[in-house]
Amino acid sequence: MVRAGVRRLLDIRRTRISLALVGLWLLAACVAIRQANEVLDQPQDRRLPDLDAWLGPQGVLHLPGSLYDTEARGTSFTGTPFAGWVLHPLTNAAEHALGVAWTVATLLIVAAIGVLVTHALPVFGTRRARLLAAPLAISFLVLSLPVRGNLSLGQMSLLPVLLVLPAMLKPAPGKVAAVAAGVAAALHPAMLLFAVYVWMTGKRRVATSMAGTFAACTALAWSAMPQDSFTYWVHHVAGAGLGGDADALSNQSLHGALLRIGLSGPLEITLVVALSVAVLWFGLPRAVAYARDGQAVLGVALAGCVMVAVAPVSWQHQQLWILLLAAGRLGAKQTDRMVWPVAVFIIMTFDSETLIPGRLSAIRVAADNGPLLLAIASACVVPFITKASEKWAPLPVPQAVAAPGRFSWVPALPFGWRPLTRPNLLLELLMIRVGYQVYSFIRASVPDQRKVAETHAQQIIDLEKFLHIDVERGLNHYVAKVGWLQSSMNFFYTTFHFIVPLAILAILYIRKPAAYRSARTVLSVATITGLVGFWLYPLAPPRLMPGYDYIDTVHGVQDLNNPDFGALTKISNQYAAMPSLHVGWSLWCGLMILAIAPKGWRWLGLLYPLSTTLVVMGTANHWIMDAVGGAAVVMLGFAVQYMLTGRSAFSVEPAAASGSAAVAADARAGDSTALPTQGRESLVITHSLESKQSNSDVTDDPDKQPVSHK
Repeated sequence: MVRAGVRRLLDIRRTRISLALVGLWLLAACVAIRQANEVLDQPQDRRLPDLDAWLGPQGVLHLPGSLYDTEARGTSFTGTPFAGWVLHPLTNAAEHALGVAWTVATLLIVAAIGVLVTHALPVFGTRRARLLAAPLAISFLVLSLPVRGNLSLGQMSLLPVLLVLPAMLKPAPGKVAAVAAGVAAALHPAMLLFAVYVWMTGKRRVATSMAGTFAACTALAWSAMPQDSFTYWVHHVAGAGLGGDADALSNQSLHGALLRIGLSGPLEITLVVALSVAVLWFGLPRAVAYARDGQAVLGVALAGCVMVAVAPVSWQHQQLWILLLAAGRLGAKQTDRMVWPVAVFIIMTFDSETLIPGRLSAIRVAADNGPLLLAIASACVVPFITKASEKWAPLPVPQAVAAPGRFSWVPALPFGWRPLTRPNLLLELLMIRVGYQVYSFIRASVPDQRKVAETHAQQIIDLEKFLHIDVERGLNHYVAKVGWLQSSMNFFYTTFHFIVPLAILAILYIRKPAAYRSARTVLSVATITGLVGFWLYPLAPPRLMPGYDYIDTVHGVQDLNNPDFGALTKISNQYAAMPSLHVGWSLWCGLMILAIAPKGWRWLGLLYPLSTTLVVMGTANHWIMDAVGGAAVVMLGFAVQYMLTGRSAFSVEPAAASGSAAVAADARAGDSTALPTQGRESLVITHSLESKQSNSDVTDDPDKQPVSHK
């Protein structure tokens, strides 16, 4: 019986892992298909501009003469002569077929890079872990600015990355890997820095073979294209000056940054040389040290960051090395470890205006040079944890399995992470920033289906008339007649939607950390479900429904036939009314207020969602059925949260057995027999705490004790 039970549990675990594996790879495939579709759906004159400039009917590789004669051709080839020699046979391919094949090949290169990187990371020690991590890595790579730049421009900068990685990541790379690295340097000369890097790590044969292959490929191209080779290597000094303006934001090198702040001439050149020497002096030995420590991905990432900083031009599509910095470890606790990779992902995925909005000069300089600053700081300063450090294995977070809640008939998942301590604040802020960006992107990406949205709105009107709840028009016209009421509702609608939920999350984080995680889960699930509703059921709000004379008190009169309105819909989808997240979020806020507020203030928990419902209808932004939809997605969020944790999100006070501090102390000491009966039933500590754990994790504050809700 016992063996059968164990076997059954193992089978369940394998099934869950298999489902997770399939889901993650499907996610990666969906992200890749979406990016490919974004590129290939562009008009012919804007699709893959660099590829068209090279291989198109009027591309430089089609025309006679020098590849680098800008005046005669109107454009020039920016790659090495060897790259032009390799690409020349592709000029015979059909234009449309070449664009599709190039895009698919780029995505396959990204997938190969993701698999190589996850295979080399020390944190993924098993094949199963690598299979689970690879699709996540691929998804993050595809979403990053360097890969998106490669895809949209039709560049080939990812191919040298793939060619050089095996020689850098393998402990004992063979001749094929060394030759591939040399070919990468022939395609992108800045890659020669990796020959110095592998020489310093002790792989001297690899460095020699890489340099020899580079020389052979360059000599081959020189013999086939002597004039172009002379122009590239001598006249343009290894391609410096080719392509766009060096002071463009996409050039994240020291040279580009100094040009952007207004320096030029001998002073700028002197500073570039001095700063480049400093970055090489400090950064390259650090990269070698981490590589020798067994962190091959971090080592090659730091070497790549040095290359990005010191190269004359490091265009956006050449900055993938910075994204690999996410492999570094920072922080002593488990909850701290995700801060660094999330920060790297944000910097390398959001453009500068999205990253740091603002017009102050200091802020704009930091935002515009974010990738470069990240690369230099990581290469020279950031103290990544080494394997020999006592911090290599993070301090575990105390956690507990909660006792079954009152709805024991609801199937709660028997696995999952249920920490009851306060999460990392910086990570929470970063995730809120990422979540809001994803929310805004998806909401704005919903197809603009005006006719469909108006048809759905008519369905809502008919349903409300049938139920005798069509009160929106009367309320809206009454609000429009009362000046102070209209102004108050407009202010309410535009102000409280984000401020109140953030304030409640902050209070929960500070005062009720055990409840914060559950409340955050509810809000996240409700928001994601709302985005699905926007996509599946586009709905015109009352203010945009023609023929019903609703008054838009917030935005003013909207002319649906005005081209400016069409431009507005591209910024924010105007037909995302069902469900109303204004009402949904306010209901979540109200329920949280009822759970945490003192008795004298709990009436606010009822007043706020009711006021929000009246406001969204009074300002003609939502139907009453939208409010019902908003309430439904919040209820779904509570249900999902309960299934994940087995406890109610309203359990804001960790109910402990008598003497909870002693119980927690016994659990930390590993003395499970000392637990009282009630404590053994309700408390299951899944990680024992180290004696050196800080008091911030386990204190006398009952909100922070690793006990379950009973």
